[in-house]
Amino acid sequence: MAGSRWLRRDRLTAFIAFLFALFSTGSSTAQVPLLMWSNDGLPPLASPAAGHITSNEQLSAYLTSAFGHGPHTVLLFMQDKLSKDDFTVFGGVFGNKQDGAFQNLKAALQSSSSSVTLPALEWSDASVVLALLQEKLGVSPLLVDAETLSHLSINTSASNLLLINLPYCTGVDKPCKEVLHKNDEIIGKVLSVMKDKNVLYTAMYTGLRPSRVISETSMSHQHAGRTLLQAPVIDVKAPIIFNMSGNPCIMLWVQNLNVSVTPDRQWIDLATQTPSLTGSMCNASSSLLVLSYASGFTLSFSMSQRLYPVSARNWFTLDSVQLQFNGTNVTFFGARYIYAPAEYSFHCQSVTNYIDPLLVTNNTSPNIPDWRLNFVDFQIQGFGLANGTNFSYASDCAGFFTPGIWMGLLTSLLMLLIFVYGLHMIMQLNTMDRFDDPKGPSISVPQTE
Repeated sequence: MAGSRWLRRDRLTAFIAFLFALFSTGSSTAQVPLLMWSNDGLPPLASPAAGHITSNEQLSAYLTSAFGHGPHTVLLFMQDKLSKDDFTVFGGVFGNKQDGAFQNLKAALQSSSSSVTLPALEWSDASVVLALLQEKLGVSPLLVDAETLSHLSINTSASNLLLINLPYCTGVDKPCKEVLHKNDEIIGKVLSVMKDKNVLYTAMYTGLRPSRVISETSMSHQHAGRTLLQAPVIDVKAPIIFNMSGNPCIMLWVQNLNVSVTPDRQWIDLATQTPSLTGSMCNASSSLLVLSYASGFTLSFSMSQRLYPVSARNWFTLDSVQLQFNGTNVTFFGARYIYAPAEYSFHCQSVTNYIDPLLVTNNTSPNIPDWRLNFVDFQIQGFGLANGTNFSYASDCAGFFTPGIWMGLLTSLLMLLIFVYGLHMIMQLNTMDRFDDPKGPSISVPQTE
């Protein structure tokens, strides 16, 4: 009993040290945390000092000492995005918080024979950790999930690298805590399967890329004197430009191209992938921008322009957006809502088909799948690209009289009415006809009985 008490105390001390390093890491370079635990034993590693960023070379040296001899079974839980702030914000891994999103992960760390925590691992490429594990183990990764793993026969006489991909929240459909909680349940199921199989393993939990990155401005080539509220220069990704006969005719820029084609509403951001523009075309009256992705998705934006006699000018409309995947396609129409003068571009902070939809579909047939689109910070121009590399003046989807403006106008009107009423009351005041003169006889009021 005494030995078990001291073991729990040592683990608690390690958790507190990691939590201190987690809060104290203040560098602004891109980094991801890495948690590593095992029921087979790990070589000791000193807790990193506050603010220390573990380099890829240091991680490689440690993995060599951990997996240098004999076969090993490694579980790699690779989340799309992960940062140390996810632990501090959503909690549950350290301390006594019981409603955090990482309860299974916390239990795994506490019950393991040994664990290693790296609050800040240098991040330069999404495949660094996976490549290092492939190099040290000498095997290729096998993509599995909890159900597949339960039916998989694991050969412990050879090294195994089992990869479990975990999603990250997009802030569109589900809150981050809910997504991370489901990921934690997946981790718990996988570890339970390994326990049932009685297999010695080493587990690692990290991210493909950081979920939060603080931009850093290099001072090596800048004047070190005082500056007045100087903002750092932030790199902005280039827009998608389609050229016809060497001349640009269609331009698209979007922060996120989120599409959902699964029943569980799993969002995929196509803006992180590089598309092919094969099939795109444009002329004086119509434009078609086709974005084909290696993942099997195809987005087609169909636009047209014509003269409206009422306004005596040409207007362009985004007639439809077609999404194709696995031989199935759904067309979303937007001609009534998405329009701008022909020489302008169209901009909208959010273009969706399910919340205040700007895109609608004739989803009356049961054969049409319930797919969803959500374009964040969307701007498109299909005509009148005079300068070629820049958008023309943007016609925004937000009306001039927004709810905030109406609230301000009504509040100002109410205050004005109160002021006018008070001024009117003041102007209605009259002076008394007679006053009591202290130097003269006092005013007497005769009394009648």
